[in-house]
Amino acid sequence: MHQGTTPLRITRRAGALAAGALIALLAGCGTESGTKAAKADRTKAPAPSVQPVPAGLPGMPPVLDPKDIYAADRPGQLSPVVRKFPSRVYVPNTNDNTVSVIDPKTYEIVDTIEVGVQPQHVVPSWDLKTLWVNNNRGHTLTPINPANGEAGEPVEVHDPYNLYFTPNGKHAVVMASLDRELVFRDPHTMDRVKTTPVSCYGVNHADFSADGRYFIVSCEFSAELLKVDTEKMEVVGQQTLPFDGAMPQDVKISPDGKTFYIADMMAHGVWVLDGEKFTTPTLMPTGEGAHGLYISRDSKEMYIPNRGEGSISVFDFTRNEVTKKWWLPDGGSPDMGGVSADGRVLWLSGRYDAEVYAIDTSSGEQLARIPVGDGPHGLAVYPQPGRYSLGHTGVFR
Repeated sequence: MHQGTTPLRITRRAGALAAGALIALLAGCGTESGTKAAKADRTKAPAPSVQPVPAGLPGMPPVLDPKDIYAADRPGQLSPVVRKFPSRVYVPNTNDNTVSVIDPKTYEIVDTIEVGVQPQHVVPSWDLKTLWVNNNRGHTLTPINPANGEAGEPVEVHDPYNLYFTPNGKHAVVMASLDRELVFRDPHTMDRVKTTPVSCYGVNHADFSADGRYFIVSCEFSAELLKVDTEKMEVVGQQTLPFDGAMPQDVKISPDGKTFYIADMMAHGVWVLDGEKFTTPTLMPTGEGAHGLYISRDSKEMYIPNRGEGSISVFDFTRNEVTKKWWLPDGGSPDMGGVSADGRVLWLSGRYDAEVYAIDTSSGEQLARIPVGDGPHGLAVYPQPGRYSLGHTGVFR
C-alpha cells in the first residue's frame, strides 16, 4: 500500500418481508358488473381467500417491501456490519493497476493501493465485510478490508471481469468474459463450485429478479442477453438484441421487480425487458454511449451515465420516461460508480479522462472533478445502506 496525494480540481460544491399475505380480490372485481354486484349486496360477499406471496430463493433474506425491492437502501440505513467503516470512494485504475481511495468529504485522494493487472471493478461482498478488486488480466481478486483500507493477499481466480453474489449468499458468480463462462464459487474462499459455459461473447453485467430465482446477464460482444436459473446455475434463456451492433452493459431491475433495464453503449439507450417472459425488449433512447444504471435512494429515479457524450440521463419510474439530462460542464466520459450513502451525490469514473466526477443528485451540478490514475472504471462508494450486496460496484438490498 502506498500513501499519496493527487491534485484536486473542485468546480462547485453544494452544501422481514411485509407481514401477512396478499389478499385475493372478490370475484368479479375489476369489471363493471362485478362492481355493481358488490355495491348492491355487500353483506353476501364471500370471505376473501388468502394467497401467500411466492417464495423467494431458499436462504434469501425476505423482501422488506414487495412494491420496492430497494426499501433497505434508504439514507442512513447502514448495516451494523459497516456502520463504523470510514466513508470512501474506491477507484480501480485499469491501466495503472492501482486503486485510488478518495475521501468524499474533502474530494482528496488519501491512499493509492497497488493491485493486480487490469483491475476492472471494486465489488462489495455479500456479507458486506470485504471489497474485492477484480484484476481481470492478472487473474486474481484482491481483498480490501474497508474498516482500515488494508489490502490482503490476492486470491487466484481466472478472468474475473466482474463479480456478483447470489441473493442467498450461497455463491459468488464470476463473469469470466473472455473465458465465456459463468463461474459459481464459494463466496469466501472463491473455490470453484460449478462452471457454466456460455455461447455468447463478453458476459459482463447482471441483476437478479425480485425473488432471486433467476438473473439476467448482458453479453457485450455478441449483443445478447442470458436468463440464468440461480439454483440450477444453468442458462434457461438466450436472445439477440434487435439492433445491429448492440453492445449491452449494466443491468438493473426496477423497484417493483417487474422490469429489467439494460444500458447499451452502441444503441445509445436502455433496453426495457420483461424478465419473466423474456420477450424481445424495447429500446429507450437516453444518450450516446449509455453505460451504467444507478437507483436513487428514494427509489424514484434511475441515473444513466452516457459515456460517449458526457451526460447523465435521469429516468423517472413513476412517469416511465427520462425527465432530465445533466451535462458535465467540461465534457467527460462518465462510466461506472454509485450513489453516496445519504443519496446526495452520484459518483462516476471518467473512463477515458483519468478522473472521477461528483454530481449533486438534486440539481445535476458537478461538485468536483478529481484526477486519478489511467483508465478508471468500476468505482465503489462504500459503505452504502443495505442488508447485503449482490455485487458489481454495489447493488444492495
